[in-house]
Amino acid sequence: MSEEKHTPGSFHELSILPLRNTVLFPQVVVPLAVGRAKSVKLIEDAVQSERPIAILTQKNADTDDPDLEDLYTIGTVARILKVVKIASDNYSVIIQGQSRVRLDELITDEPFFKGRFEVLDEGDSDDQAVQVEVEALFMNLKSTAKQVVNFIPAMPKEASQMVDGVNDPGQLCDFVAANMDISPEEKQAILETVDLRERLKTVVTLLARQLEVLRVSDKIQSQIKEEIDKNQREYYLRQQLKAIKEQLGELDGEGNDLEDLATAIEEADLPEEVEEVCRKQMNRLRMMQPASSEYGVTRTYLETLLDIPWKTGTDDHLNIREAQVILDEDHYDLEKVKKRIVEYLAVRKLKNDMKGPILCLAGPPGVGKTSLGRSVARALGRKFVRISLGGVHDESEVRGHRRTYVGALPGRIVQALRKAGTNNPVLMLDEIDKVGRDFRGDPSAALLEVLDPEQNSSFSDHYVEIPVDLSNVLFIATANQLDPISPPLRDRMDVIEIPGYTAQDKMHISRRYLVPKQLESHGITEENLELTDEALDQIIRNHTREAGVRTLERRVADICRGVAVKVAQSISDASDGEPEQVKIRVDAGDVDEYLGPDRYQYEVAQRVAQPGVATGLAWTAAGGDILFIEATKMQQGKGELVLTGQLGDVMKESVRAALSYIRSNVESFHIDPAFMRQYDIHLHVPAGAIPKDGPSAGITMFIALLSLLTGVKVRPDVAMTGEITLRGNVLPVGGIKEKVLAAHRSGIKRVILPERNKKDLLDVSEDIKNDLEFFFVGHVENLPELVLDGEITAPAGDSAAE
Repeated sequence: MSEEKHTPGSFHELSILPLRNTVLFPQVVVPLAVGRAKSVKLIEDAVQSERPIAILTQKNADTDDPDLEDLYTIGTVARILKVVKIASDNYSVIIQGQSRVRLDELITDEPFFKGRFEVLDEGDSDDQAVQVEVEALFMNLKSTAKQVVNFIPAMPKEASQMVDGVNDPGQLCDFVAANMDISPEEKQAILETVDLRERLKTVVTLLARQLEVLRVSDKIQSQIKEEIDKNQREYYLRQQLKAIKEQLGELDGEGNDLEDLATAIEEADLPEEVEEVCRKQMNRLRMMQPASSEYGVTRTYLETLLDIPWKTGTDDHLNIREAQVILDEDHYDLEKVKKRIVEYLAVRKLKNDMKGPILCLAGPPGVGKTSLGRSVARALGRKFVRISLGGVHDESEVRGHRRTYVGALPGRIVQALRKAGTNNPVLMLDEIDKVGRDFRGDPSAALLEVLDPEQNSSFSDHYVEIPVDLSNVLFIATANQLDPISPPLRDRMDVIEIPGYTAQDKMHISRRYLVPKQLESHGITEENLELTDEALDQIIRNHTREAGVRTLERRVADICRGVAVKVAQSISDASDGEPEQVKIRVDAGDVDEYLGPDRYQYEVAQRVAQPGVATGLAWTAAGGDILFIEATKMQQGKGELVLTGQLGDVMKESVRAALSYIRSNVESFHIDPAFMRQYDIHLHVPAGAIPKDGPSAGITMFIALLSLLTGVKVRPDVAMTGEITLRGNVLPVGGIKEKVLAAHRSGIKRVILPERNKKDLLDVSEDIKNDLEFFFVGHVENLPELVLDGEITAPAGDSAAE
């Protein structure tokens, strides 16, 4: 190809070859793939005419058929060194840049672009200072370029020698710019910078930036390689250690266990904080000897963290009607409790992010508090876990022990979550009123955080040391009495009181639950035993006296065992053939055969057959009960008042208040004013081994003393309760429903209550209210006509004294 001199300032007509994403610099050799139709024609013409061509870069590489406006105006004159025809319309061309040119005007665009170009002047400046600066920039560029070459492993070793071999600053500047990893726009800007000093500054700046990037990249790569080498070295050493232990017989499968543990951490869906702790403990575990004591502690801690259901939960079965059916199936009555549970489900259905309530079921033993928790779990479709708090004295039972102690364990709350396997079970805190307190701490104080919906989202267990979310747990506490529970703890719970059952309730419960359960437990069926309603009534009234049904279930079990003996004997007696089907009918008259004589009798009429005896109503942890107050007078006394029956201070004060009221109103009651100088009075409350206290027996003691001093007997079918004041006012008392149920169980027909307790009868069922006659009093002056079996007409005289 002919040589053509391109002196600065001269003009030449050149064919234009547009390039995408490529900028050609002077003295740089570039391979090209030519495939566009116009470009192919241009190459064929250039090869035939042996003329140089002009290379211009496209502004937009996506343009397939560029116009003049799509091309930069400054480019490079190129000489074609070699052309290889790959296909009929595809060439591989090697070109070399010669000098910078500027497009002056377009001559033609067919069959390809031709234009008139001006060769740009790249000569050195005559200014001495500029030459010195250019020389300094040239040395800086050469040094930086060699450093860049050394940082690129794929760069051939000859590249550094090539840089050293270039002595022309402009040539080195263009060579470096052509090989730098910069954008085509940046390369075009360098190409358009004709001034050598400015061009050197730009290239040096860009090259220094690339050098810094290469240094940082190399540092990162070294760190990664070092980490990989470290892990490989550790793996190699562990494999060696494993092989050594295998030879010594000391491996015992421990290595595989650790790998299983590590796999479990990777696969478990743990919160970020928990996963970080697990990884840290796992790394510590790898470095320990299995024989060390710390190894077992760390491993147990890791397994505990993996067992806690951090994110695992069950979906609530929020069907309100179905939940109501389940609760009705499992428990008879208890409408108040069922209503509260259904309300909770309804709100949960409408608002999914509602925090779990804290329910406390308070009532006497045997009324179904614990079994109610299972029904709630079944209605919700949740797991059920029960924690017994009776007799717990150590705070660590709730919060767990710190891992510094030997044999440390998580608290009962976290253990319950592990057992349930979900983070939203129904958790029953049974017998919360039996929690103790001593030098080891107060478990009730630890429960304050557990049972506070505002705090239990980050419950702190001393063993786990990571906050545990309890906000999704449905807590149900049970208690027989509310008084022993600390006020702050009681304030955090929604207390639902469950009273005792009536005889009619017990009959329904026996038929629906107790009898079928005991028949199945003893291996007999309804075909073997027919227990009549009269027999059940006999058992309920004469063999049990309780608020719940636990003793009733035992008595039913006693009858089932007796029947089971007879059925088993009949099978044994059948030596050949099919045994005859045995069916035993147990009626009221047959109950004594299985249970013995009656354990309880209606003795109210016999106990109050003489003056000085009155029937009161009392509340106990086992439900309501009747209470007999007995009073007697002894002649030739000194006016002393003797009180027996393990009475508490409040009860003793009630006796003195009643006696003081009688003494201050002797005329209205027709009593000898000097009776205290003639008699000593002894008041006794039977069941002397049982401590008694409280003010609710005040009016009963008043009636017992009044009956004694007037000689008028108390009606046998009356029971009463109420506190008395020195002015004779009757104050309200608690436990009305339990006391009314006790009166009904004992055969009482008339109940005397304080006037202000009238509202408490709303909780009593209509069946009970229809069987009893209620009277409400606000002052004791109305009591005699309601409870005494006769009128007070004359002073009570003692014939012996007269």
